[in-house]
Amino acid sequence: MSKVQLITRELGDHLIKKLEQASTICILTSFVMKSGVNFLRESLIKAAKNGADIKICTGDYLFLTQPEALEELLTIEGLDIRIWQSNGVSFHPKAYLFKSNEHDYLFVGSSNLSTSALKYGVEWNLLVSDEKDVFDHAQSEFLSIFFADQTVPLNRETLEEYRRNFNEYHRKNPNLPQTWSELEEMDLMLPSKREVQKQPEIIIETTGQYGDIQPRFAQLEALEELNKTREEEYNKALVVMATGLGKTYLAGFFAKSFKKILFIAHREEILFQAKESFANIMPDRRFGIYNGKAKEGDANAIFASIFTLSMKTHLERFASDEFDLIIVDEFHHAAAETYNRVLDYFQPLFLLGITATPDRNDNKDVYAICDGNVAYRLDFLEAIQRKWLSPFKYFGVYDDTDYTQITWLGNRYDEEELLQAQLRYELAEKILRAWEAKKQSKTLAFCSSIKQANFLSRYFNQYGYRTVSLHSQQVEIGRKQAIQQLSDGVLDIIFTVDLFNEGVDIPSVDTLLFVRPTESLTVFTQQIGRGLRLHQGKETCVILDLIGNYRNADLKLSLFDTQPTEGKARNIQPNLPEFCEMDLDIQVINLLNEMKRKRQPRRENLYSDYFALKRNIGRRPTYLELHLQGSSDSHQYKQEFNSYVGFLNWAQELSEREVEVFHRYDNWLVEAEKTTMSKSYKMVVLLAMLQRGPSNWYQPISSVEVAPFFHQYLMEKEHRKRIDFSDKGAMKLWDYDEKGVSRLIASMPMTKWSGSSKGLISYENDLFTLNFNVMKEDEDILFQWTREICEYRLHYHFERKAKNPQIQ
Repeated sequence: MSKVQLITRELGDHLIKKLEQASTICILTSFVMKSGVNFLRESLIKAAKNGADIKICTGDYLFLTQPEALEELLTIEGLDIRIWQSNGVSFHPKAYLFKSNEHDYLFVGSSNLSTSALKYGVEWNLLVSDEKDVFDHAQSEFLSIFFADQTVPLNRETLEEYRRNFNEYHRKNPNLPQTWSELEEMDLMLPSKREVQKQPEIIIETTGQYGDIQPRFAQLEALEELNKTREEEYNKALVVMATGLGKTYLAGFFAKSFKKILFIAHREEILFQAKESFANIMPDRRFGIYNGKAKEGDANAIFASIFTLSMKTHLERFASDEFDLIIVDEFHHAAAETYNRVLDYFQPLFLLGITATPDRNDNKDVYAICDGNVAYRLDFLEAIQRKWLSPFKYFGVYDDTDYTQITWLGNRYDEEELLQAQLRYELAEKILRAWEAKKQSKTLAFCSSIKQANFLSRYFNQYGYRTVSLHSQQVEIGRKQAIQQLSDGVLDIIFTVDLFNEGVDIPSVDTLLFVRPTESLTVFTQQIGRGLRLHQGKETCVILDLIGNYRNADLKLSLFDTQPTEGKARNIQPNLPEFCEMDLDIQVINLLNEMKRKRQPRRENLYSDYFALKRNIGRRPTYLELHLQGSSDSHQYKQEFNSYVGFLNWAQELSEREVEVFHRYDNWLVEAEKTTMSKSYKMVVLLAMLQRGPSNWYQPISSVEVAPFFHQYLMEKEHRKRIDFSDKGAMKLWDYDEKGVSRLIASMPMTKWSGSSKGLISYENDLFTLNFNVMKEDEDILFQWTREICEYRLHYHFERKAKNPQIQ
């Protein structure tokens, strides 16, 4: 039975009782004191040992949270802790959520995590128990904060960064108690209207009544390839289809032959749209939503929010083999930790990933999740060539903002500094005139921030245009209404901030305006897709893009190239699809040529991105982690420094002992990094050597010794590994034949690697030998570095093959 209770003293005692009984614990508190952590420490330890899912989120507002408190939290195993970076905006929540098998408890009120607040202080808190709707709403809101872009994980790196900022802030603000009192009265307890956020509005695209819906265009081709994949007994596949080609309907057609279906997405809009699409295809099935507010888990097809589903208590509500088919929409998100927990738990008959942009800006390898099995791929350029999407006219407009003077924060520019550069009337005037010269009838404009969207909307309105600024804090007009008004011609422009990257389309949009620096090529591609849907009366999509000397400016045009070169090419004049045009201001051409010529800043970018990753994971990343999670293309580290270890030496990230080892074996590290590989064979041999451990890996080895491991590794039931063992020379060896496999290894790679290694490697009398001595005291370090290079190169090789099987 639900109840509400007012607690005016000793909240901590109530929390301790609930902590030790809960399976899910969520703590949201604006600041944390060491005394508060110590007060709950033993109970948190017990809860973690009991297997509870424990998430704690605190903030850096006014730097009231004690570094010592964060350090104390880090000593408790099993906690997932994140810090909200407030950037000066008040962060003042205090809530404690506990879920057990029988009860839900929500405490919300005035108590932060300190002994004073939990035990002795004058505090008012409400306990709401077993009120399901309220609890689910609170948990959903907690997860949206916990996983927000403003939060960073707490680890040793982020702790030290916080400690430095904390000390600097208190050095500059010695009278903090007085400052705190004034702000408490003026701002913290009474947030201004601009800080009140509306609930996200769910937009479901309206559709007409359908008869028997049938697949069309790219959907037909993709279904055929998916069916082939099932016939070949693969249980995972990825479909890459450009925005506007009907990925969700494709998933619905494919799902018709499965009994129970789980559809996973990270945005509420996608869940509701997918449910409606599936219902149009299969009206006889039962469909349910599983998110923060609804838990319709008994349907034939369940459309689930990843943030809700990844919570242990919700995940384990389902049997691991409950679903025949799992579909992950916007699959480029699937490399994130929240998805890992879900996909590791379930064992479906088939896993289908669908996305328009699998090549993430953070380089995480989503192909690996589907074993490299890309069943079908059609990007937006080929779709335009096949007349399934609208052609475009791209105009590159010069932006004279000097972005080199704006602080880069690892994945974005500092917002306040960026705003100072953007909120200039002369820049707004330039944007307006460029838009007037090239616009068509319906424009979607992408901005960096709410303030920029509001500023430009007001500026355009002053010149008689009908515009609206649409974002999460907009209260005057909803998204659905704004979309309808743009479609009907009532509005000329919607200025928006990250609302239309995924999930919502306005087919009639015929002009895109980019007034933000391109920080993510993936997001830029998604936003381009918003204007490419076919629509009656639309002949082309006009793309107006401000280009300045920001990061990725020299990369973005390669996205329009139908004949890109290997890697992240910088082709200023790309080969466009038929009926498409590109027109760049002369200043833009000069800027991009200069950026292409002046590559020295790349070292600083690599350095910055490396340390951003180190900060995120709390230690020096391995080579493979750098590739999967770093913002820069990992290949660039090799290009600039010959090896990853060479970069670490340049960045002064090696210990004195490691520096000695690096200089002693630098030639070997470069050889392992740079030896050419059309197939994986060289690194598979090296991996076989490494299986012998730090003290023996570098000893000579024969092709006969390598053969069993070599064959087993390449014949694992992982699609992308078997590709390397499927040519005419190796096909007959699919059934293990020791002599045949040994002969293959002897000729390629052993003999070939020996001939290209400039004496570092020899192969005689069936002995593959490294021609350098390894000192006993160097074994462990050199083994670890060699293993990192080997693992990275194998992963990189198979990832490239998955993207493009024709690569040689």
